[in-house]
Amino acid sequence: MVTQKNLITFILAIAMFFALAACSALPSDIDDGIAANTTISVVDQGGRTVEIEYPVERLVSGFYISSSTILALGLSDRLVGIEARADERPVYTRMFPELLELPNVGTARDFNLEACIALYPDLVVLPYRLRDAAETLTDMGIPAIVVNPESFDELVDMINLIGVATNTVYRAERLIEWMVDTRDYVIDISAQFTELPTVYIAGVGSHLSTSPGGMFQSDLVEMAGGINVAADLPGRGWTEISYEQLLAMNPDIIILPAEASYTVEDVLTNPTLSGLTAVTNGSVYQFSNEFEAWDSPIPSSMIGALWLLSVLHGHYAGQDFLEFVHAFYSEFYGFSG
Repeated sequence: MVTQKNLITFILAIAMFFALAACSALPSDIDDGIAANTTISVVDQGGRTVEIEYPVERLVSGFYISSSTILALGLSDRLVGIEARADERPVYTRMFPELLELPNVGTARDFNLEACIALYPDLVVLPYRLRDAAETLTDMGIPAIVVNPESFDELVDMINLIGVATNTVYRAERLIEWMVDTRDYVIDISAQFTELPTVYIAGVGSHLSTSPGGMFQSDLVEMAGGINVAADLPGRGWTEISYEQLLAMNPDIIILPAEASYTVEDVLTNPTLSGLTAVTNGSVYQFSNEFEAWDSPIPSSMIGALWLLSVLHGHYAGQDFLEFVHAFYSEFYGFSG
């Protein structure tokens, strides 16, 4: 497993990479050539059939997960509204500062339907939990699709869906190919290890919140050759547990999300957790949040899988990792250094 010293070195290297890099323009003509005024039907991840008329020139995304995919598809200039708290997303402030000036349509918990309608969108992309709002918009003649990428396959399906909906299928296919190749590389390497560490994935708001087996974060751990100690918990959302449950799980490694509201040190110095193997061995790590939350179901999450491979099995050299980072952001975000 990687040491905390090496981990800090790599995080600093990532920060330096983005500090020195610059954003270059992606090709402006990214459409797949389907004629204007063509109407297509798509089935979204809520099972809803939605009709969309090309071209889609005004996009609203009410979910940073879908926003990340829209950016990777080269559609930043078509966004006219995005989710709240955009200034908390390093990817926006570093690469797409113009997005910070866009109107926000709220959050999944507090969606602003009126603000969305006022933007006259050609297409709205919302999280699954806002499917009622999506239905309302569609009934008003504003096409709205919902997404729910809680596994790698569903993430691929989401990218395909948004690619079809925005007439950027070719670019979506290129993105998916990169993701699948990287995923397969991680799985091939992790398959070489016979001793798999047990892993506890902590939640954003609390270390007593965790990912059951039905969440994307559990997929990441399995790709990288780990065993999610909470895999048997039901549901597909963050699940609250007790100290007693966590102590009984006794993971070898604890992983904190990029956007955790607490620190590695908070976990290591918590007296109630002092008997955990992960705490005793100092094996508590946090995803970097220098750019994006690589532990989330977004296209760059395969970089997160590579990072997890390093944490769980110590399998990378620094330059190799940075080359993967560079390859993704150069290819899909026009980021160069």
